[in-house]
This record gives sequence, C-alpha cells and structure tokens, in this order.
Amino acid sequence: MITGSIVALVTPMHADGSVDWASLERLLDMHLEAGTSAIGAVGTTGESATLSVEEHCEVIRRCVDYMNGRLPIIAGTGSNSTREAIELTRAAAEAGADAALLVTPYYNRPTQRGLFEHFKALAEAVDIPQILYNVPGRTCVDMTNETVARLAGLDNIVGIKDATGDLQRGRELIALCGEQIAIYSGDDPTAMELMLAGGRGNISVTANLAPAQMAELCRLALAGERIAASELNDLLKPLNAALFLEANPIPVKWAMYRRGLIEGGIRLPLTELDPNYRGEVLAAMEAAGI
Repeated sequence: MITGSIVALVTPMHADGSVDWASLERLLDMHLEAGTSAIGAVGTTGESATLSVEEHCEVIRRCVDYMNGRLPIIAGTGSNSTREAIELTRAAAEAGADAALLVTPYYNRPTQRGLFEHFKALAEAVDIPQILYNVPGRTCVDMTNETVARLAGLDNIVGIKDATGDLQRGRELIALCGEQIAIYSGDDPTAMELMLAGGRGNISVTANLAPAQMAELCRLALAGERIAASELNDLLKPLNAALFLEANPIPVKWAMYRRGLIEGGIRLPLTELDPNYRGEVLAAMEAAGI
C-alpha cells in the first residue's frame, strides 16, 4: 500500500504549450531526492483536461520508464465517459503504472447508482489497483461515503482521494471503510488532520513546490506526532491557501516557474497567474522557506 506524500504532479510545458519532457524528468528526480512517496501523473494538476489522449498516455509511459520502479506511478485515467476511462486505464496498465486514479464523472452528473456502476465497470475491465477520486468542487458530482463503502468491497479498488475538505466526513469514511481501502487526503489544508485520524497519505498540490516539507509532514502525521506535524503544517498554511487563489494549477505552475523548476507554459483556457496575486504567492513561498 502506498502511504505518505504523493505529489499531484504538474505537466511542465514550454511557452508554446508543448510538453517539456526534459523538465518532467528533472521534476521526477527532484521528488525522488526529496522523499516523495509516489508520483501522481496527469491528474487535475497535470492538466489532463487539455492534453490529447496521445500526450496523456505518453506522460504516463515516460514517468513509468524514467522512474523504473524507483517510485510508484499513479496514473490519472478518469473520464466522464466510462468507455474512455476504461481505455485510458487500460493504457496506463499496459505502460506499467502501479495504480490508476479515477475521478468521478464530471459534467453529466450521474446518480449514486451510476457512480457505482461506472467504477464497478472499470474495476472489472482493467486489472490494476484503482484509487477513486471525489472532488465535488471540480466535478459537480459528489460520491457519498455509502457509495464508497460499497465500492470498497471490489477487489482492485484500493483507495480513495477525498478532496472534499470536510474533515468530519473524512473521519466517518475512515470509520466506514478505512480497514478495506486507503483513505488519502486530496486537500492540503486539512491533510494533516485526516492523516492523524487514520488517513494513509496526501495527494498534494503543495508538494510540487515543497516536496521535502510535505514528505516530512506526512511522515510525522502518519506516526501520530501531532506537535511536530502541526509546527510544520503551520509553515505551509499560507502556501496551501495561496496555491488556490486562482484555479489549480495556475498558481503552482507560476510559482514553480519563478523558482526555475519549469518554464511558464500553460494551456488555454488556463492562463498565467494574475499579477494581483503574485505578491501573495511569493510571500507564502518565503514563509514556507522556499
């Protein structure tokens, strides 16, 4: 089971929007050295919505090939089309990904029954460990804890990324099915508390900028060391907030560009960070020691 800090990795791009493969390898090296536990490739932060299917699969394949078993690769393969999600998940499995991250179908707003059948079809179609992903603020569909508990009984559903930011709900989910599947936070501001309550790790945007700090925070929280974890969490709080001043990944890509980690490329309809927010992001980075 994967535990700890799992980076929701950006997809680095050149100024013209093409994928920057050399920078991708440098980011992977950085996370390996910083103690990141796993790589989450081509999720929301990785701009999956604007990558072509070919690019999507190529990012996954290159992450798998470059890491060569040194870190697990969790491939974002969700879609609002069950057939497309199966195709992407199958491609990730064939590329050698260690697990797939599957967002709830967005925009078409399925019922709880539809969500169950969607994920059941994926679990039956592709033999790869699968992590559910509930982020109602993005998808306009909310998978209930009861539906998650039903899905937890399927053999290759091994976890869920809970990006609701609702700690009470997360604690209830852990009590309901935390013995069957791993409950991961998908919300940096509340991740520490969820891990202290029994969550297994954090699938993190902030880890793109502060990989060593997030890895240490996860280690402390998973060990139950509340005081030390809280001290580090307090340093990261301004950064966690600043990285959502505009839609993710706009702030984090700009911040990484300022640090010299990547070029400034981002794909429309996303644009670079509004100048009105840049000072706040820089101040948060300084407060976090980066």
